[in-house]
Amino acid sequence: MKEPSLRSVILGTAGHIDHGKSTLVKALTGIDPDRLKEEKERGITIDLGFANLAYDDGTVVGIVDVPGHEKLIRNMLAGAGGIDMVLMVIAADEGIMPQSREHLAICELLKIKKGIIAVTKADLVDEEWLQLIVDDVRSFVAGTFLEDADILPVSARTGLNLDTLKQRIRSLAEKVRPKLINGIFRLPIDRVFTLKGFGTVVTGTALSGTIHLESPVEILPSGLTTKVRGLQTHGRSVQTAYAGQRIGVNLQGIEKEALRRGDVVVSPGRFEPTRMIDVSLRMLQNAPTIKSRSLVHLYSGTAETVGRVVIYDKDEVKAGEGCFCQLRLTEPVVVEARDRFIIRRFSPLETIGGGEILDPHPIRRRRGTGTEDLAVFETGDLKAAIETKVQRSLYGGCRVSEIEGWIQGDLEDISAAIHQLLKEGKLIRSQETLFHLDAFETFRQSLRESLKAFHQGNPLKPGLSKEELKARIKGDRRADKIFELLPLVEDVVAEREMVRLKEFRVSLSTAGEDMRNRILSVLDKEGFQPPFKAELREKLSIDEKQLNDLLKLLSKEGLVVRITDTVYLSRQQHDRMIGLLREFFAKKPEMTVAEFRDLLGTTRKYALPFLEYLDGHKMTLRIGDVRKFMLK
Repeated sequence: MKEPSLRSVILGTAGHIDHGKSTLVKALTGIDPDRLKEEKERGITIDLGFANLAYDDGTVVGIVDVPGHEKLIRNMLAGAGGIDMVLMVIAADEGIMPQSREHLAICELLKIKKGIIAVTKADLVDEEWLQLIVDDVRSFVAGTFLEDADILPVSARTGLNLDTLKQRIRSLAEKVRPKLINGIFRLPIDRVFTLKGFGTVVTGTALSGTIHLESPVEILPSGLTTKVRGLQTHGRSVQTAYAGQRIGVNLQGIEKEALRRGDVVVSPGRFEPTRMIDVSLRMLQNAPTIKSRSLVHLYSGTAETVGRVVIYDKDEVKAGEGCFCQLRLTEPVVVEARDRFIIRRFSPLETIGGGEILDPHPIRRRRGTGTEDLAVFETGDLKAAIETKVQRSLYGGCRVSEIEGWIQGDLEDISAAIHQLLKEGKLIRSQETLFHLDAFETFRQSLRESLKAFHQGNPLKPGLSKEELKARIKGDRRADKIFELLPLVEDVVAEREMVRLKEFRVSLSTAGEDMRNRILSVLDKEGFQPPFKAELREKLSIDEKQLNDLLKLLSKEGLVVRITDTVYLSRQQHDRMIGLLREFFAKKPEMTVAEFRDLLGTTRKYALPFLEYLDGHKMTLRIGDVRKFMLK
């Protein structure tokens, strides 16, 4: 994948209300992030604001300005999901306040690695007080990712240290790990609006992948499909946009009312919305104890929904503790393994914890059955995670595209991990589906045992039907994929709709051979008025199952011909019927039902099903009340 010509990094603000976040952003960039009329009238940030800081070397830092009021944390969280580094803002005249603490806790839970601390309004206090605030801030961030961060007194009014802050931001941006440009495109929507002459526009920070003008895209979880009509990043129109950039996407043919914050623009066919996610949860040190099945608010990307926490292996989780648990959500979300999330108490609203999404499409798990797979997802590398994911899927297997949309990762890294697992023999591949060797070996042994038992109990049947085989796989919603494994089992043969052991051949006992010959004798003798199946069973004193098996065997051998489910002709009589038809149509171009009946010397009861058979096999063609001969 070609790298973008400009390096893009997202900086998010954090801090208490009225500590000067938006004013500082405007002073740094010349752009007022407060775009709403109410924000300008009240002088506070209500929703997310956006600006960008461009440098001479081509680096562009996109800025997401978040509201600082405690009642607007949901809006702050919608902007925090895609940021690479944080600008923590603390006012010199007020110092550390409640949302300073909550915003820092959120950044910690989101695993943001880098940041700078700006002590704003430095012109309003004297030097001694300013130093006390700086010391207080240093103690405040001790033990966090900001422990060694620069603390810079600034003033938007006088310009104090603004140029220095710009350069510190530039230096920090160089150290940020780039987002996954060669991943699957994913952009959580944080704004939806319309532009006259253009239509619906959505904006967001691209978490992974690349998007081009005219690219097809899918909007999830609604499943709407459209294509990209226009692209903008950092205020300019582009042909291509990349992960790590703030992007505006003009969508073709989509009404604004059909979209909302929390929807996600993605590459089609890779992601599947989910209402259940397995996670690793870590509670904040001052959080209240939550019990299993408690309701919480979940925030991931720009999405917010309510979910129930089902804690594995314990009944509750306390302040400062961690656990594996499942979140069962009221609304679907679009997430990947390794995404971060935040939870807030259901009521009263307060941030209590967060962590990492381990599995966006978890298996059903009974309490006490173990969470070893989740431990691998949490601490293992990409290769181990993929192996565990495939191993857990059993006979269902995993398609490569499914894995690409399941876990955060560079597509080349995912491909390399799969290739290595195939090379080591831990995975096997059938078409585009991967199966774990353990599951394949279990399947092969179980299949052999099932077929062996089936052949012993049904010596006259050519094999087990695929439908019956599928029915024996209980509890796997993707049981159809089992047929992809069949070609990989060397000693098993799949013939049309039947599966059998390679060495199996239909065998008849002496009694079976005798009954087979009796059936042929009766059908030959009765000519074009053969006994119906029920009459044949009574005539030969044979049970229904044995008769059905023998008729199927004789049909496969070509010795009898199935006319209907209840009427069979011997091959000899069938070929005689075709011969009589050839003689008739050599003299006349058309034939009535009565003529056909008389030709065979049978009754209408037999003539009609015979004609329907001939029509169905395109030997005759019905035109009104007559037939024409179609064989040459």
